[in-house]
Order: sequence, then structure tokens, then C-alpha cells
Amino acid sequence: MRRVRFEYLTAALAAILVAAPASAETLYVQTGRLIDGVSNAVRTGQCITVEAERIKAVGACGKAPDGARVIDWSGFTVLPGLIDLHTHLADLGQSADLAAPMKASPAETALVGARNARVTLDAGFTSVRDVGTYRGLTDVALRGAIERGDVPGPRMWVAGAYLTIPKGGGELNGVVPNEQLPPDMRLGVAATPEEAATKTTYLLDHGADFIKTIATGAVLAIGTEPGAPEMTVEQLRAVVKVAHARGKKVTAHAHGAIGIQNAINAGVDSIEHASLADEATLQLAKKHGTWLAMDIYNGTYIDDVGTKEGWPEEYLRKNRETTDAQRAAFRRAVELGVNIGYATDAGVYPHGLNARQFGNMVKYGMAPMQAIQSATGRAAEEMGRDDVGAILPGRYADFVAVKADPLADITVLEKIDHVMKGGVTVR
Repeated sequence: MRRVRFEYLTAALAAILVAAPASAETLYVQTGRLIDGVSNAVRTGQCITVEAERIKAVGACGKAPDGARVIDWSGFTVLPGLIDLHTHLADLGQSADLAAPMKASPAETALVGARNARVTLDAGFTSVRDVGTYRGLTDVALRGAIERGDVPGPRMWVAGAYLTIPKGGGELNGVVPNEQLPPDMRLGVAATPEEAATKTTYLLDHGADFIKTIATGAVLAIGTEPGAPEMTVEQLRAVVKVAHARGKKVTAHAHGAIGIQNAINAGVDSIEHASLADEATLQLAKKHGTWLAMDIYNGTYIDDVGTKEGWPEEYLRKNRETTDAQRAAFRRAVELGVNIGYATDAGVYPHGLNARQFGNMVKYGMAPMQAIQSATGRAAEEMGRDDVGAILPGRYADFVAVKADPLADITVLEKIDHVMKGGVTVR
């Protein structure tokens, strides 16, 4: 299912050598137009004072603080660093080779992850929620490497592994009998509520920031159907009980309406994909305040590249059955005011192209400012974070800058001119 290329490893090793330490100097960032990620206002002539990785002040430009280094972005629109709520950095790229994740060692997978992290950061995504890897806990290792400064990359919040039923949508089916898969590829396999609770505890004890459950079958998994429920309400409740008791959120991969409803009724915080959500399901999500993370660009890529590269016909068939339905559900969710965060499923398509989704979000019903906020302030809200996603005092100094106006043409975010993370200019 994933492909390994030598150039990925070469790029990853190179990235290790250029990882930058956190900035300790005071910065004075001059902006032309400022979008703060939480309000609808667009302010001009604003300057941002940065100290020790954080924003100290935002206000009308004047005299720079003594000793501060001035960064002139006065010719740019400056926004908070972007957030992608559904990535797979610590994994290989999608391909026709079902066995690729098993062929690659954990170390090799981690090195590929380092390359993925660098291109994601370069693309302006300074924070990501990484929602699972076949090689369990590889994402934890990658997050640690980024936090230590060993490799450059976005801030990561990781799931550790997929919590899935045996032979469900979170397993590497169709390669060898699942019982013969390496143990690290089955860390989250659970057949009962008790096992689901035990696996949840294990993942949280070993560094997971949140829990990813598989509530329905998957498009890109052999032998499972997107509309079919998998984890039961009882299993999901067992996971939620353990995670919430420890202050951790739970998300559910769920395409079909029944599986989505099961997850919402079990108390999960967010739903990934929501491709086949009907009116009753969307109304339920709105009632409970459940967030939807809908990857509405993915279908185009899978149909195009998957067909050309000979991905399994089962994948292509399920993609055809869900793509248009998901986009219609997205449009209706926007109309209803359901909580929606920016989520791409990057890893299915190449990392670094995360911003391609913005155009689809606007095409299918969002205003440009809504789309921007879904990847900034609203995304931070979905994660329960108050340190990223906005240009406000106290938050990390994570910024992107673009020459053109993203409110006039949202696709300009596909080519970011400047990126800063924690007060360090990435490019």
C-alpha cells in the first residue's frame, strides 16, 4: 500500500542536518495584511512582537523594541501557521503495492517520515494531527525527533496506532494472514470492549496524544466496506471512557451513517471522512457538537493517480462510491453549521500538497475566510489547543505569508512564500 523511494531517504537524512534550533531573539514582524485565524477582520499595518518562540504583542506598527530583529513582510498577507488535522507523516506513500508497509522496517518508515515532515512544514503547515500509522508508535518517535530539533517538521499530535477490530479497516489486510503481521502492526487490534480499553491505555502510556478508532470499513483497505460499521458502540464507549478520563480526545474513522452515529453516540470528539453522512447523521453531529474532518480533495487524486498506477480495483470502486457523496455531505454540513476542521488525509496523496484542499472547500460551500479558519483557529479548537492556530499574544509564533490575497483566490495558499515556526524562519 505504500511505496519507498531512495530519494525519500536521502531527503530525510539531509533534513536531519538542517534542523534549526528554537529562536531566542526578539523579532518584530511587519505585516501588510493580517488575518489572525479567529476573527473575520483583515487588518493592515500590524506588527507582531515575538519573544522566546511566542507572540508577545500584536498592534499597529511603530518603533521596534530595542534590540529586536525586524522582519519585513509588509508586502504580504500574514496568517497563522496552517494546521492539517488528518495526516500520515510516519508512513509510506500510497501505491499499488499492498505489502509496502510490511516491507519497510520501522527505522526506514521513520526516515521517510522525516522527509514527509520537512515538506509539510515547507508547505506552511506548522502543526498536524497525525492520525495513525501501520508501524505502531513510529509517529511518536517522529514527534520526539522534531521536538528535540533532530529533524525539521511541524508540531505533531499523534495517535500511536489504529484502534480496529481484527481484519478491520485499520489492519493491513490481504498481504499475509493477519496473525503473521509484525506485532507493531497490530498494537491497536481489539475484539472486545475490554481489549479496546486495554489497548487505549497502552497507546496513551506509550506517548499517544489522542486515540484514533476505526468505526467503519475503509476505502483503502482490502476486505472492508466504507458503509459497514466495525467497532461497536460498546467498544467505542470503552475507548472514550479511558481516554476522556485522562483528558485525551478520541476521533473515529467513519464513512457510513450508522458507524458515524455509533461513534457520536459513544462520545467521540470528531469524525474522520464522514463520506456517507445523511441528514439525520449531520443533525446528530450538530446536536452533539461533534467535529467533522472531511478530506474532500482525496477522491480526485485517488481516481486519477490510482487508475494510472493500477491500485486495486476494490480501492477505486469504493472511492467512486464515496467521493461525490462526501462532497454533498460536506456542502450540507457547511449549510447546517456543523463543526468542520481542515483535514486532508495527506499520505494518500504526496505530502506537501496539503493546501490543495482549500479550493475544494470553497467550491463546495465554504467562504474563503471559513476555509482559512478551519485550518487555523477552528482546527486548534478541535484539538483543544490554545497555543497554535491564531496570531494572538501567548500563542506560538507560527506564521505563513503569501504575496497574493487568499480571500480573493484561496488557491494562493498552495504556494506559500514564507514560513515561520516558533520564531524561526523556515523559508
